Amino acid sequence: MITAYVGLGANLGDLRRTLEAALADLASVTDVTLEAVSSAWRSAPVGCEGPDYLNAVARITTALPPLTLLAALQAIELRHGRERPFVNAPRTLDLDLLLYGEQTVDLDRLLVPHPRLHQRAFVLRPLLELDPTLDAPALGGLASHLPSVVDQVVEREEAPLRLP
Repeated sequence: MITAYVGLGANLGDLRRTLEAALADLASVTDVTLEAVSSAWRSAPVGCEGPDYLNAVARITTALPPLTLLAALQAIELRHGRERPFVNAPRTLDLDLLLYGEQTVDLDRLLVPHPRLHQRAFVLRPLLELDPTLDAPALGGLASHLPSVVDQVVEREEAPLRLP
């Protein structure tokens, strides 16, 4: 089994309900076990206009290969009305495979570690909440990247996400 991390985000619709439903969907995928979920974090959109996002990170264990896991994540997005009209468009649900064990994946359809995870406070903070000493291939200790995102405003929500 591989330990992987999945980023969740939404900025259209009922954000909390969508993230909780996506976690239930993720937990129901064959060969995926939901191990832990970070707090929910609110952040402004990056690189586009639109409402604030609600973000979280899930730690899973899985026997699925990376591309099969990606297909499962994209199927969950589609069930929640995800459309891709343009890059960084507002979305009902965004699921990103952030880390897949200690492996790197460099394919047209998938890059792991996620290429911008170390540049986004809304990813780093929930990741480090789950594992403060987490390392990523080619990035090293993720905590060392926090100073470069200190100017990005993210706010931790008090109410935890409801787990399936």
